[in-house]
Amino acid sequence: MADQDHSEHRAEAQQVVVKLSRATKIGLLSGADYWHTKGLPEHGISPIMVTDGPHGLRKQLGKADHAGLSDSVPATCFPTASALGSTWDVALLEEVGVALGRECRIADVAVLLGPGLNIKRHPAGGRNFEYFSEDPLLSGKAAAAMVRGIQSAGVGACVKHFAANNQEDFRMRLDTIIDERTLRELYLTGFEIAVTEGRPWTVMSSYNQVNGEHTGESRRLLTDILREEWGFDGLVMSDWLAVADRPAGVAAGMELEMPSSHGAWDARVSAALDSGALSEAALDRACVRVIELLLRAAAGRGAGELFERLDKDAHHQLARRAAAAGTVLLTNDGLLPLAPSGRVALIGAFAEHPRYQGAGSSLVQPTQLDTVLDALRERLGEAAELDYVPGYDPETGQTSAAQLARAAASAAAADQVILLVGLPAAYESEGFDRDDLRLPQGQDAIVRTVLAANPRTAVVVIAGAPVELDWADQPAALVFGYLGGQAAGSALVDVLLGDVEPGGRLAESFPVAVAQLPAQDNFRSHPTQVQYRECLNVGYRFHDSFGIAPRFCFGHGLGYTSFAYSDLEVSGVGTEWEVAFTLTNTGERAGAEVVQLYVHDVEACVARPEQELKAFSKVWLEPGESVPVRLSLGRRAFAVYDVPAADWLVEAGEFELRVGASSRDVRLRATIRVDSLDRVTPAVIPAAALATGNEFTALCGRPLPAPRPLLPLHLDSTLAELQLRPLGRPLYRLLRVVAGQVISPEDEGSTPETLDRMIGQMPLRALITYAEGRLSLPALQMLIRLLNLGWPQPTR
Repeated sequence: MADQDHSEHRAEAQQVVVKLSRATKIGLLSGADYWHTKGLPEHGISPIMVTDGPHGLRKQLGKADHAGLSDSVPATCFPTASALGSTWDVALLEEVGVALGRECRIADVAVLLGPGLNIKRHPAGGRNFEYFSEDPLLSGKAAAAMVRGIQSAGVGACVKHFAANNQEDFRMRLDTIIDERTLRELYLTGFEIAVTEGRPWTVMSSYNQVNGEHTGESRRLLTDILREEWGFDGLVMSDWLAVADRPAGVAAGMELEMPSSHGAWDARVSAALDSGALSEAALDRACVRVIELLLRAAAGRGAGELFERLDKDAHHQLARRAAAAGTVLLTNDGLLPLAPSGRVALIGAFAEHPRYQGAGSSLVQPTQLDTVLDALRERLGEAAELDYVPGYDPETGQTSAAQLARAAASAAAADQVILLVGLPAAYESEGFDRDDLRLPQGQDAIVRTVLAANPRTAVVVIAGAPVELDWADQPAALVFGYLGGQAAGSALVDVLLGDVEPGGRLAESFPVAVAQLPAQDNFRSHPTQVQYRECLNVGYRFHDSFGIAPRFCFGHGLGYTSFAYSDLEVSGVGTEWEVAFTLTNTGERAGAEVVQLYVHDVEACVARPEQELKAFSKVWLEPGESVPVRLSLGRRAFAVYDVPAADWLVEAGEFELRVGASSRDVRLRATIRVDSLDRVTPAVIPAAALATGNEFTALCGRPLPAPRPLLPLHLDSTLAELQLRPLGRPLYRLLRVVAGQVISPEDEGSTPETLDRMIGQMPLRALITYAEGRLSLPALQMLIRLLNLGWPQPTR
C-alpha cells in the first residue's frame, strides 16, 4: 500500500482543530504514555502507537522504559544500520523497509522510530551501529530507501536524530559548536536526501544543542531548513525525554513531545500563549500536524490482521540475505571460500552465543536466532570433521591460559580454521561511547595464539563499528561481520563456504589507530560542549586529504570474483554531467561490484576535501558479463555551501571525476570543465586537519562560547552531577536504586558500570516524566534551588 497524498487529512485536521478548547489543544501536543499519542474520541480520532526500530519492531509488552530492555513481542531482527549501510544496495534496503512496515502494520504500530542516519563523526560513537555511514550521500540514500519501504505498508517512518547528534556521552545536554558550512555539507545533507527522496511522515529532533540552541527549540532547523527549504510536510516529534522548553519547541516547529510529561508543561504553554511568547496560530498549526498524523495512520491501519500472520520464514530469509550482503571481506589470500572437507576448527564463543545486535532502545526480541555453530554443522554434514572450541567468555571477551591452549591445539590439528572474535554486548550501546577502539585483551590474545598455531585461519570480527586491528595482515582471510541480525549465523556460513558472495563494502573508514583522527581531540572531551574543529575532515575526507592511510578505506571490500573497468565516457554541460563506462566480470563466479564516483575540485577558494562521493551503484554480473554503467552528476555534486550567500554555489573550474571500487582504488579518471556564473565567497582554509581556535572562530563567524559550567545545577544538569552537591549525594544514590529496578543489569549488554553511565547522564528534567505526574516542574525547580544552597562549588 503506497503512502497516498494526505491533503484531505490536513483539511479534516484543520476542521477539527477549530472545535477544540485551548486545554485540549495543549494536551494533544504531549503523548498519552511512553508509546502512545492521545486521541480525540469525541471526534472519532483514535490514538496511535509509535515504537522503536530502527532495524526491527520493538513493541513492548510490559512497563515501558525506552531503554530497550523491557519484554517485547517477537519480531524479525534485521541487521543493524552499520551492516545495512555496508550493502550499498538501496533496492535491498527498501525491501527490508517493506518487511519492517508490514510487521508494524500487523502489530498495529503506526510509526516506526527509524531509520537513524547521523554521521559517524568518530568511530567510537556508542550508537554507530544504528547509523549507516560516515558519508552523507550514502546515509541519505540508504535512509530514503528504508523510509519508502516502511511507508509502502501504510506505516510512518521517523528519520532521526535531527541534527548533529554524533556522540552518546553527555548527549542529553551537549552543545555542539559547528560552523555553518560543515553543518550543511556533512551533517544535514543526509537528512535532506532522506526528506526529499523518502518523504517520511515524521522526523525526530535530537537531544543535543547546536550552537547554543536545543534542536527541538530551533526554528532555524525545524522550520526554516526542514520545512521551508526541504519541503518537509510531516510531524516533528521529540526524542524521548528531550524536551527542555515546550513552549519554545511548539513555536519552533516541534509538534509532539514524547513520551508524556503528564501535563508538567501545560501551564507554561498556556502562560506563553497569554503573554504572546507563543501564538495561537503556532499552537493550532502544531495540533493540525498531530491530528493529520493520526488520520494518516488510521487510513493505513490494517483491519483484523494478527501478529501471528507474519510470514516469519520469509522475513528471516530476507534478514539472512541482507546480513550476507553487508558482510565485508577485508583480506583474502585464497583461503575463502572454504572447502567443505577435511578437519575444520571453529573457535570462538560467539559461534554459540551470537552477538547480532546492539544494546539500548533498538533491542529486538527475534523470532528465531541462527548460530554459526548450528549452521556450520548443518552445512558440513558428514563432508568434514568439525571441532568447536569456545576459547573465551562471550560476555567479557576475556580468555584464560587453559582456553588458549585448547584453541591452539584445535587450530594446529585443523586443515582450516574459523575464528570468531569481536566486541561483547556491553561495549556498544545507546547512552555511552566506547573508551577506545580496542578489542578486549583476550580477543587479541586468542587471535595471536590461533594464528601462531595455524596461519590458514579466517578471522571473523563481529562488532557494530570499526576496531583497531594491529594484526590485520596476518590471517589468511579477514572478515568483518558487523551486527548481522537474527540470521547472521547462517549468513556468515553462507559467505565463508562460498554459497553467496560477501556483498559488503565499508561504509566507514577503519583507522590504523584512533590517535590519527582529528575528531579525537574533541570527542567526549568536555561534559557540556563539543567543538567540531575538524570541520569536514571526517572519515575518508580526512584520510584522503591529508595522506593518512587508514587500515581499511571507505568503500573497500573484496568478493570471490574480479571486475574490470573500461571505456570511460563523460558528457555534459554547465553543472549537469553523465559518466558512462563498461564494467566486466573477469572472474569465474557471479558477483556484485559497488561502483563509486568521487569528485575532486582541482582548485577552490574554500577548503574542500580531496574527493567526495557523489554517486554509486551496486551492479550484479554473471561470469564474463559486461554491462554499461551510467552515473549522473547534478549541480550539487560540484557545489559548496556558501555561508554569506546562504546558498549552494558552484565555483567554475576544473574537476576530476574518479571512478573506482573504493576511495583508494580508483580505476578510471577524467577531467572536466564546469561552467558556472556563481561567485563563491573565499573563506579561511585551516592549515591542518584540525582548525586552530582562531581559524575555527573565523569559520563560525562569531566568538566561540565558553562551555556551560557544571554548577550551579539546572534542569539540564545530569543525575550524576547531583553528587557535586552535599544534599544531592543521597538523592542520587536513591535515584540510582530506583532506576536499577527499571533497567535490570541482567538485560543484554547491561552491567553495573554501563548502567551508571546511562542513568547518570539523564537530565534532571527527566525526573518529571519518570514521576508520572507526581513531580511538577515548579517542585523540581524548587528542589534544584535547595540543592544549590551554599554555592559556589565545594572543593573535592
